[in-house]
Amino acid sequence: MLIAVGSLTVMGIALGGILGAAARFLAVEENPLEEELKAMLPGSQCGQCGYVGCGQAAAALAKDEAPVTLCPPGGRAVAEALAKKLGVTADLSEHEEKVPQYAVVREEFCVGCTLCIKECSVDAIVGANKLMHSVIVEACHGCGKCVKVCPTEAIEMRNVAETLGTWHWAKPEAEHVLH
Repeated sequence: MLIAVGSLTVMGIALGGILGAAARFLAVEENPLEEELKAMLPGSQCGQCGYVGCGQAAAALAKDEAPVTLCPPGGRAVAEALAKKLGVTADLSEHEEKVPQYAVVREEFCVGCTLCIKECSVDAIVGANKLMHSVIVEACHGCGKCVKVCPTEAIEMRNVAETLGTWHWAKPEAEHVLH
């Protein structure tokens, strides 16, 4: 029994050392700018910008392959912050500030096709084939992709009501902060 325990210990140490060395020698260098830009984006992974997630959007921004106005959920504040970080000017003349929204399934029109469930990137829609679906409001980030795929127009977007729980005071700009 001691031989089995000893051999497993030696194998564990040897394999752990090999994995540690491999992690060090095969590490992929990441662009620090990409990480900073990714942290500035909302992180909802909604795909409204045309990229799969915020990581790909940040990579495109770092390579100057995408405009700073690419993030609809981030709005004007994120576009201005990205422009400042990248040292470019953002054309916000066409930008419309959106209020936070969530999806609602109207029961009388839902046929249970599950197209919206497949489209939802945050699994906020629950239901089954040929049964009515529902939206978990707290999980919905309001991307609106489910509205576009619904064949019966059973899904509509509604504005999040401004309550004490949903209202947020905007953060002050750095130059306006008193010392």
